[in-house]
Amino acid sequence: MKMPETYSENHKRYIKRCKRDRTLITIARILVFVFFIGFWELSTRIGLVDSFIFSSPSRIIKCFAGLSKGGLIFRHMWVTVYETLICFFIVISLGMLIATLMWRFRTVFLIAEPYIVLLNSLPKSALAPVLIVWFGNNVKTIVIAAVSVAVFGAILSIYTGFISTEEEKIKLIRTLGGNRGHILFKLVIPSSLPIIVNTMKVNLGLSLVGVIIGEFLAAKEGLGYLIIYGSQVFKMDWVLLSIVILCILSVILYQLIQLLAKKIDR
Repeated sequence: MKMPETYSENHKRYIKRCKRDRTLITIARILVFVFFIGFWELSTRIGLVDSFIFSSPSRIIKCFAGLSKGGLIFRHMWVTVYETLICFFIVISLGMLIATLMWRFRTVFLIAEPYIVLLNSLPKSALAPVLIVWFGNNVKTIVIAAVSVAVFGAILSIYTGFISTEEEKIKLIRTLGGNRGHILFKLVIPSSLPIIVNTMKVNLGLSLVGVIIGEFLAAKEGLGYLIIYGSQVFKMDWVLLSIVILCILSVILYQLIQLLAKKIDR
């Protein structure tokens, strides 16, 4: 793309340097990935590591092709993505709702803060056996376990964004006759959008982590179940394939949030 004539020479050089840096970073990332895959494959072929334990890129590709024939791997992928999206929307909805209530009723936050911090710090895997007894070995248990991983941090992050709104702007709206609804929807939420978007980015990953933890303990399908089952029967190709797919899924979901963030910025 040709740069406008109004740009100064220094500005043009700066833009070219930024483009060059981005290109070099992209190339470096690709080279690191290619080197890692090549070293992994070579290590298994020359016997530096045991391919039965550590698998290899070629074995993972063959495993994916084999599991794809009956659609088995795609079903496990869909189950994990479906549970993750459900968990994510529940976490963001609850985070927004509870943070709004705590912003509206500050006394509620003062009372609830130590309990939210406590629940956020609690290892959620410790709750899993209790959840299985309460709700059974089903999808409901997995979603509840996953929500518990992310929701308390989301509440604290969004609430922190709400109370960080400049007091002078709030006073200005009140001076002009605005009420709490105007302050919330016209000022507090719009000014907190960067924090909300960052919270979404973090909690999407936490939702996926929570779902995998839930599938470890209370699932009959999904990538988490495939990892546990594969490790139990020593099918390490299944385990490594599931981990690779989880990495790819996490990147795709993160990029979707990035696109949403760009639209919000515009």
